[in-house]
Amino acid sequence: MSKDMHKGAPSGAVYGLGFIGALIYFISHATGFWMGVVGVLKAIVWPVFMVYEVFRFIGA
Repeated sequence: MSKDMHKGAPSGAVYGLGFIGALIYFISHATGFWMGVVGVLKAIVWPVFMVYEVFRFIGA
C-alpha cells in the first residue's frame, strides 16, 4: 500500500469553489452565446483576474 499524501487538496477545493462561483457570475452576465463561452474561459483563469486587480489596487 502506498502512503501518498496529497497536501494541496484544500487549495484545490478553494479553486473549485471559486471556479463554480466565477462560472455562475460570468455566465449570468453574458449577453449572448459567445459571451457565455468567453465567460467559461474567464472562469477557468479567474485567479489571474483577481491577482491583477489586487496589484492594481495596491499600486504595484
